[in-house]
Amino acid sequence: MTSSVWLNADFSLRVVINSETKPWVPSPQPGVERRMLDRIGDEKARATSIVRYAPAASFPAHEHPGGEEILVLSGTFAEGSTLHSAGTYLRNPPGSAHQPGSPAGCIIFVKLWQMNPADRATVCVNTRDATRWHHLIDRAVCPLYEGFGERVQVLRLQPGALLLPEGNDAGAELLVLQGSLLEAGHTLPQGAWLRLPPGDGLGVEAGPEGAELYLKAGHLRELIDLPPAR
Repeated sequence: MTSSVWLNADFSLRVVINSETKPWVPSPQPGVERRMLDRIGDEKARATSIVRYAPAASFPAHEHPGGEEILVLSGTFAEGSTLHSAGTYLRNPPGSAHQPGSPAGCIIFVKLWQMNPADRATVCVNTRDATRWHHLIDRAVCPLYEGFGERVQVLRLQPGALLLPEGNDAGAELLVLQGSLLEAGHTLPQGAWLRLPPGDGLGVEAGPEGAELYLKAGHLRELIDLPPAR
């Protein structure tokens, strides 16, 4: 990977971004724009982004040496002739290839080059499928992936429910999909993206309307000890 872009690249630091207030930045491919959240590298980067496809926009077929993780936020995302509706979670392992696009337009949450090189799991989960959910006292959980010390899930929190009731020993990352979170009187609205180092975020709770969010933990464990990017 090249290293021409460094954005929120010190993993020991908390980052809170309202992604919906960030400008859309054109990608090299016509009709595809992105909101960058963190990034190390140029076009072949370790990156976290919100990506928007205009109708009929697509990328040529290509490989992902470091793997790719996708959550379809709205519209319909395509991999070749396979269509994925809003709420679909995809995990394409290191060395996989696809031809992404969208027939009618879509917005997706994307994480690139953030998987263990030995990970070979291909995952496709429809989070709108009620049978995928486990219901607890103050939340419902849709498991998406667990392996190599990493756990990914979508949560639906009841109003006032703590985000991390069991603590945060290895760092966590989340994207608010619906509703809001509250912390020390501050509101984290739909579209807020948080990257929390170990021990952080323990006071975050769901807002008065509850919250639905993507939550990923464990993947920062090795990165937190890296020196800050220069």
